[in-house]
Amino acid sequence: MTSAVRRRWLVAGAVGLAALGVGVGVLVARDPEPAVRPEVPPAEPCSRGAGDTVDGLLDCVALAGVVEHLEALQAIADEHGGTRADGTPGYEASADYVAERAEAAGLRVSRVPFDVSGSHWDDDEDSEGRSSQNVVAELRGLTDDNVVVVGAHLDSVEDGPGINDNGTGVAAVLEVAESMAGTAPANTVRFVWWGAEEVGLTGSDEYVDSLSREERDRIALYLNFDMVGSPNGVRFVHDGDGSSGEGAAPRGSAAIEEVFRQYFTDRGLEVEELELDDGSDFVAFAEAGIPVGGVLTGDSGEKTAEQAAVYGGEAGEQYDPCYHQDCDTIENVNLELLEQNADAVAYATWTFAQSTEAVDGVAGGPVAGG
Repeated sequence: MTSAVRRRWLVAGAVGLAALGVGVGVLVARDPEPAVRPEVPPAEPCSRGAGDTVDGLLDCVALAGVVEHLEALQAIADEHGGTRADGTPGYEASADYVAERAEAAGLRVSRVPFDVSGSHWDDDEDSEGRSSQNVVAELRGLTDDNVVVVGAHLDSVEDGPGINDNGTGVAAVLEVAESMAGTAPANTVRFVWWGAEEVGLTGSDEYVDSLSREERDRIALYLNFDMVGSPNGVRFVHDGDGSSGEGAAPRGSAAIEEVFRQYFTDRGLEVEELELDDGSDFVAFAEAGIPVGGVLTGDSGEKTAEQAAVYGGEAGEQYDPCYHQDCDTIENVNLELLEQNADAVAYATWTFAQSTEAVDGVAGGPVAGG
């Protein structure tokens, strides 16, 4: 999740949104006590096409699979100077890993280059004249005219391996993508791992800018997953209906929020909304009028006493004490939150892969097994 204030919010028909409460404040560098990571039982092998129902997909998306991806990203950082920042060998190796896993699963993979120094928001002197890439993996549906885009930023900051920010989002989306491979949803699902999010949201910004009007109109919605395993986190869902009083997202976003809320509520899990801000890759889609949503667990904001009473953890401490620091390692992850959110990623992705009627009026097939 990027921490700099970079842009004006320009959603058609919407007012400017206020800065995100959990992303504001002065970061205080400190070395938290090392966490003891619990043993994760191995996942049962999931046969190709087993994720063709909601229940089947939720069974396939296992915490062990998500953690396997986190371990791979940690190993990549360890082998490349402790970072996976865009423009470094660690980022290139991360892109290779994601692309190879998605391709091996049978998804149609492409690497979409973009010019980092050409970004409207680039203020990184070291990016002058260099390019990067987004990794795109597509699951073809029965129609190409109604596309569900699911994304997470792949890069870390230079100061650390970025395992919560945003290895957790990367791993959850990759596990869902692998588990859905071999299925035939009504709508095409496009999984994207963004480059240069930590450099002004550049990868997603350049991607949306590169689309023709026809290509934009084919995108039904965008789901964003950024920091879904914060060690002192909260189950947040992005405010799609403007009820937080901090502005409005594009029309249709309220239906996305409702799907996430319903998922957690049905499982007896508390969730709270968080206003959209300018701090992650949903921004470019929202500015283009595309409905957006997602879940997250918080970055540098402090957990309140009320939140601690509901979610556990330490009141008065940051949601992620290692946010944008070198201690953002695989030990810096709340596995319980990560597992819950990975399942939420799976549920929402499959729901909208079958039908986006609640969002944009385009009917699809029923959500089998739900």
